[in-house]
Amino acid sequence: MHVEFRECDLFDLWIWLEFVTIPSPIEQQYVEEVLNSWFLLGKLGGFNAENLQVQETGLDISYTQYDEELADSSLMALMHNMSEVEYEGNWARCWFDLGTSDAIALDVLINALKQFSKDYVTIERLIVGGENPDWRIPASKRSNFAEDN
Repeated sequence: MHVEFRECDLFDLWIWLEFVTIPSPIEQQYVEEVLNSWFLLGKLGGFNAENLQVQETGLDISYTQYDEELADSSLMALMHNMSEVEYEGNWARCWFDLGTSDAIALDVLINALKQFSKDYVTIERLIVGGENPDWRIPASKRSNFAEDN
């Protein structure tokens, strides 16, 4: 799976997936479950790089002391909104407002989609941001998407 970044506005971000073949309805459902799960974790503040206590501990996490005060004092990192996943031919796209979530969210999504592509539905290309010239974003879905829902 090739990963490509285009112009990114984390409050108005399109994620594009190009599949090798047109995804079947069940494959579309799998893709939607991945994106919905990722968004739910983001909505719950899961992608907060300010509070990565376990990661920063290292490999031996046995008996690690978790600092509740540090966790409570970190700024919220919440995703705000997500559109429905749309399909056209062998493409899928979905709009996100990543809110205050940190860029680690995109690393987690890329890692998950790379494995998903190997195990379930082959993804030829993941594009983060920008617009697909073959499938334009309607003006009504630019920047004010959340207001349209």
